[in-house]
Amino acid sequence: MTGENVTRHLVSWPFLLYMLVEIILFCLLLYFYKEKNANNIVVILLLVALLGSMTVVTVKAVAGMLVLSIQGNLQLDYPIFYVMFVCMVATAVYQAAFLSQASQMYDSSLIASVGYILSTTVAITAGAIFYLDFIGEDVLHICMFALGCLIAFLGVFLITRNKKKATPFEPYISMDAMPGMQNMHDKGMTVQPDLKASFSYGALENNDNISEIYAPATLPVMQEEHSSRSAYRVLEHTKKE
Repeated sequence: MTGENVTRHLVSWPFLLYMLVEIILFCLLLYFYKEKNANNIVVILLLVALLGSMTVVTVKAVAGMLVLSIQGNLQLDYPIFYVMFVCMVATAVYQAAFLSQASQMYDSSLIASVGYILSTTVAITAGAIFYLDFIGEDVLHICMFALGCLIAFLGVFLITRNKKKATPFEPYISMDAMPGMQNMHDKGMTVQPDLKASFSYGALENNDNISEIYAPATLPVMQEEHSSRSAYRVLEHTKKE
């Protein structure tokens, strides 16, 4: 994994063709996601997968060149090392940004299953084109590798499919959930919970004091005294006349 080999693979026509297709597809997906509000989970996670394929390619190149440098064959003086390092950091940061946006709209189990399948498929394709991983392999080993990927995809799908979804908390009481609740459209039936149930919502268990609550109000004492004094003065005035 020297700087010369990485540069030669980077400018090879299979990888340049792959990069052209990936850039066009990434720009189209980004346009539909930003401008057309295409918030489908496949669109978002496909953007993550395309960025992840470049992360895989650059991480392998940077790690290989660092290992050779530690072993004594210095590779840090090649400009391709720093180009790969910058691409690695940038693609990783944008992946995290898109995953954060997806986690705000979809369940984590769905993101894990779909994202794993898309990212693994695109990363294997990019690695096979850039590093020529399948050159020299026979058909049996390639088929076994593909079968292993399918089994892994199926396992992830089955694990995340049976995950229970958390029910959101509702800060109100549904009318249908009240024990003993009668239907509002029933004839002659009052919409009131049954008192024999375990809970009673607003039911009046004792109505003996209802007359005291709604008893008519009496006039204040001061008003009665004022009226009696006025009548006494009128009587004295008539006697004098």
